[in-house]
Amino acid sequence: MTTLSELTGDYVLDTTRTRVGFVARHAMATRVRGQFDEFEGSAHFDGDDPSKSSVRLTIQAKSIKTRDQRRDDHLRGTFPDTDHHPTLVFTSTTVRQLTDTGFRVTGDLAIRGVTKPVTVDFELTGAENDPRGGTRVNFKGGVTIDRNHWGVNWNAATRLLVSAKVTLELDITAIRRT
Repeated sequence: MTTLSELTGDYVLDTTRTRVGFVARHAMATRVRGQFDEFEGSAHFDGDDPSKSSVRLTIQAKSIKTRDQRRDDHLRGTFPDTDHHPTLVFTSTTVRQLTDTGFRVTGDLAIRGVTKPVTVDFELTGAENDPRGGTRVNFKGGVTIDRNHWGVNWNAATRLLVSAKVTLELDITAIRRT
């Protein structure tokens, strides 16, 4: 692939090669890293006019993993409240091209029944033909959010022990639909 125009098309996330992760400071000294293991997403990319592009990502809240089973069980009940809010959803509203390979995607992020706008900067890190003849694209991006904006603050100790700022890390691989 040599031009963005050649990448125009509809894509689905390759969930085996995509990582949806997060980092939060704990007790203001250490960092807790985690990820969501179950998600799906789609995108339309218009290489001639990136402003006509769009993205949607749906994350299964119960799939949160931090490599500590007790913490994961606690987070499932208190953070996304998976019984009442089983998914986290991002739907883009605008896409802007910043550089040859840089894009700013603004959209609505819904967590715990609260929807707020967020803006994520992405870098196109690669594009290739896969062994089956399809086209794969790779994007890397991230954004820091304040969990309090989505009502993720379940007690006074949480305010003291866990930073309100959470960095979302996205390492995306998507496959063009044929």
